[in-house]
Amino acid sequence: MAFEGKVVLITGASSGIGEGTAIQFAAQGARVAITGRNRDRLTETLNKCKKPTSGRSHLMVVGDVTREGDAKMIINSTILHFGRLDILVNNAGILETGSIETTTLEQYDRIMTTNVRSVYHLTMLAVPHLIETKGNIVNVSSTGGLRSFPGVLSYCISKSAVDQFTKCVALELGPKGVRVNAVNPGLIVTELHKRGGMDDAAYDELVDRCKITHPLGRAGTVDEVADGILFLASDKASFMTGATMPIGGGRDLTCPR
Repeated sequence: MAFEGKVVLITGASSGIGEGTAIQFAAQGARVAITGRNRDRLTETLNKCKKPTSGRSHLMVVGDVTREGDAKMIINSTILHFGRLDILVNNAGILETGSIETTTLEQYDRIMTTNVRSVYHLTMLAVPHLIETKGNIVNVSSTGGLRSFPGVLSYCISKSAVDQFTKCVALELGPKGVRVNAVNPGLIVTELHKRGGMDDAAYDELVDRCKITHPLGRAGTVDEVADGILFLASDKASFMTGATMPIGGGRDLTCPR
């Protein structure tokens, strides 16, 4: 998977899947633009990325993708720095627990704004540049977009919307040479659940239950998801568009339990 000279923009790159994806793209020769809200953690990601052998250095843009002004700044800064954009990885997202009996409209709005509206907006801004380079988009969805799970209502709705967004935009941009795909991770060992309010004991129990809930008997790793993202972004997936690719140890095949 040759990415030498390619410019890749990755949102939510200060930790987890976004961080791991940035590091892998950089290792494969890409020039990465990483963005996130936490300057210190974003700097750590930048320091882990292998320096480009030629061309401009990697770019770090501190910003919040849910803010329209920040989203425009992120795209404009990337184009100003590199002069092009080849790959957009819409990774930034949040998870919170809540059923129809315990959720709130505030929670719904917060999750939909981060997981759907920001993806919609940033993609709108990036598309003219991706058309120029015949580039592609990889959205980070979830098995929650493919299957229904209790207790994470707004999250599942948001990720099913990301899957539909992926397919619709793939149809719209296919004739212009731009591919659009998504990865749908199962439970991956990151800080996502803890940031959503889950304590250490509950999270450890959740990971342990992967022995039952995931047919492969374990949780996944960041690198395993990053591998899938790089594959979809590469020429090895040149005839794939509109795909929602599960990377979840078979979790998408099972019934909730």
